[in-house]
Amino acid sequence: MTIESILGAIVIGAVIGAIGRLLLPGRQAIGWILTVVVGIVAALIGTMIAQVMGVQTTPGIDWIELVMQAVLAVVGVGLVAGLKRGSRV
Repeated sequence: MTIESILGAIVIGAVIGAIGRLLLPGRQAIGWILTVVVGIVAALIGTMIAQVMGVQTTPGIDWIELVMQAVLAVVGVGLVAGLKRGSRV
């Protein structure tokens, strides 16, 4: 892994995490660092699922892969926010 790929994963994770937070209704009580982590995980899992399903990698924007990543980010942000909310007693 190069520094460029690590920085790229962080930037893509931040964007995917932000998209997940925007698409999820209501207020999420998680910080931006956790949002980026959820976004990175969602981006990685979304890419793996797309590859397993046979989605072709193109030189432009891979819309199917991006939608998968965004859906996973919505689910991930919802789960993390729910777990964090549930842990406060």
